[in-house]
Amino acid sequence: MHVPDGFINAPTSAATGVIAAGAVAVSLRGARRELDERTAPLAGLVAAFIFAVQMLNFPVAAGTSGHLLGGALAAILVGPYTGVLCVSVVLLMQGILFADGGLTALGVNITNMGIVTVVVAYALFRGLVKVLPRTRRSVTAASFVAALVSVPAAALAFTLMYAVGGTTDVSIGKVATAMVGVHVLIGIGEAVITALTVGAVIAVRPDLVHGARGLEQKLKLRVNGELVDAPGAEPAPVAARTSRRTLWITGLVTSLVLAGFVSFYASADPDGLEKVASDHGIDKQAEEHAVADSPLADYGVKDVDDARLSGGLAGVIGVGVTVVAGTGVFWAVRRRRTADASPTAVEGSSAEQPARENV
Repeated sequence: MHVPDGFINAPTSAATGVIAAGAVAVSLRGARRELDERTAPLAGLVAAFIFAVQMLNFPVAAGTSGHLLGGALAAILVGPYTGVLCVSVVLLMQGILFADGGLTALGVNITNMGIVTVVVAYALFRGLVKVLPRTRRSVTAASFVAALVSVPAAALAFTLMYAVGGTTDVSIGKVATAMVGVHVLIGIGEAVITALTVGAVIAVRPDLVHGARGLEQKLKLRVNGELVDAPGAEPAPVAARTSRRTLWITGLVTSLVLAGFVSFYASADPDGLEKVASDHGIDKQAEEHAVADSPLADYGVKDVDDARLSGGLAGVIGVGVTVVAGTGVFWAVRRRRTADASPTAVEGSSAEQPARENV
């Protein structure tokens, strides 16, 4: 659903740019509470994984394909604020290096794919896990539903933006019907990918999944024949089956394989937005990308004639750049969180300790 330049007029693109910038600023602050020394590297990996899987277009209908948006996956794995940043990093890398998604439409794309998907998916996810049994299967099931709904929600958001600032005169009702209809199908693929990924991480390191926090069972005591929570009992520690380093390496290798090899077999059909745009004349005012002559434009390496090698190298480069950029951003956010811990506050609490002890 990468919107190119020319689909949305300048005022609307500028307005969505302001919205996106504000959301990113809020997310930078919010991510300080979500990230720590364990999850900051995972967030960079999540961004790289989303980049890799977005290269794998899957067929959804005759002549139409779809790909992962990633908002639901990122929000559930690393938190909603960090999730917005993950998708934003991916979209920025795609727009600047690979000419995928217009640069003037970057605000539109971040709003659609990074904000709407994360907000809708995470709100629905949290609502579901509150009413479902507190189990890992419930987290996986909730992630499936949240991801499924987030995709047509983003399609509807694009339709509303097009109704406000579209550059061609088309029937908005027909566009809405076509966009939501095809993206419901794409949402099924998104849901499957999200649920499988969340389930795989939960199976080995549930303590690292933001959406699975608080699911540990507290120590129970039997009192008068009934089980009750032990007073002051802390949740039992989660047994880690896989080290963080092993998980990170496995995730990175998987991303590299998907982008560098499996992507060659992705569907070549236009994605949902491209198909709807072509069928309804939305693409009449589409503009050439500002970096269309980039050495990595269209996910290929310039001057490399072999299509398999060219696409594979571009995918590997994309994963590498995204994981470095994402990890750098999230480590910087995490370091800012540490810096925000005021030394005076620490000293004050230390000074108060003797007084409490003397009471």
